[in-house]
Amino acid sequence: MEVRARAPGKIILAGEHAVVHGSTAMAAAIDLYTYVSLRFPTPSENEDTLKLHLKDMDLEFSWPVGKIKDAFPDLGGISASSPASCSLEITKVIASLVEEQQIPETQTGLASGISAFLWLYIAIHGCKPAVAVVTSELPLGSGLGSSAALCVALSAALLALSDSVNLDFSHQGWQMYGDSELDLVNKWAFEGEKIIHGKPSGIDNTVSTYGNMIKFRSGELTRVKTNMPLKMLITNTKVGRNTKALVAGVSERTMRHQNAMAAVFNAVDSISSEMASIIQSPVSDDLAITEKEEKLAELMEMNQGLLQSMGVSHSSIETVLRTTSKYKLASKLTGAGGGGCVLTLLPTLLSGTVVDKVIADLESCGFQCFIAGIGGRGMEISFSGSS
Repeated sequence: MEVRARAPGKIILAGEHAVVHGSTAMAAAIDLYTYVSLRFPTPSENEDTLKLHLKDMDLEFSWPVGKIKDAFPDLGGISASSPASCSLEITKVIASLVEEQQIPETQTGLASGISAFLWLYIAIHGCKPAVAVVTSELPLGSGLGSSAALCVALSAALLALSDSVNLDFSHQGWQMYGDSELDLVNKWAFEGEKIIHGKPSGIDNTVSTYGNMIKFRSGELTRVKTNMPLKMLITNTKVGRNTKALVAGVSERTMRHQNAMAAVFNAVDSISSEMASIIQSPVSDDLAITEKEEKLAELMEMNQGLLQSMGVSHSSIETVLRTTSKYKLASKLTGAGGGGCVLTLLPTLLSGTVVDKVIADLESCGFQCFIAGIGGRGMEISFSGSS
């Protein structure tokens, strides 16, 4: 039996940075996925290793099961149905198992992802041999939630082959989990995210698990159902950034200009709330969709202006904004800023020719472009017979 799980990436539609200061933010799933396939070897294969294959990078890691057993003599207390945090001692043991793999110098960022894989695997399945294969349509480290999508897809695949969830193995094609199973996936994925990010907000894994959109404010997450199709051009500037430094910069500016920044955060809060209500209200016809898209475009431009006033834009982001505004399209940065990705709203009635021209212009600047549907499905799973 082989199981495949897929989990979507995410964008922040509105409210990044301001959310740290008490404003509302809106996040949405995008239809770009990370895929994990998992298979236990048959007894005749006589396998006794745990293998992880990162297909896009052409990297393979493996650990003899005996070695894992020796490293974790007392895992008896962990159950797949009650997600547990990775203790400091176990973190150290996992770190040494990862170090032995001699990850290429250029890929040192992978170590935390491999550590999350080991913890989720060992916590849910103990010390069994298996083969896990990971592929992804999401660029790494660009603010599109690639690490959360990995943790969600991994947790989903691992739980599917455990006794903790009830699934229809005979079902053909992708199927969704029930709500209680999704909650379990989300909790495990959050434990994986903690290994990768230290103190994640939980937003990325929640959007990736449940799909659609999420409104969040002061730690409260509310799921939002979208009633209109939304398409975005996502431009990856390929400029790396330091999220912690950008967040700290906004806090310092807030200390220096408390009243002005309070007004900025208040305005962002209004933009997020208005976006949520536009997206949730029913659509009667094409004209209504066009009107809503025009409003959303204005709100995106307003949010971008406020992000510039927080000091988190970047020359690469400004280049994307100038390029898309030539075609009268609205754009804003998404996530931390300082590089990363930019969203451009693609109206329903926009011709494909224009989209092709915009992409050609952006790619000539050395950027990478994706077209993504916004607010789609969350984590899904599919089974195939023994392969």
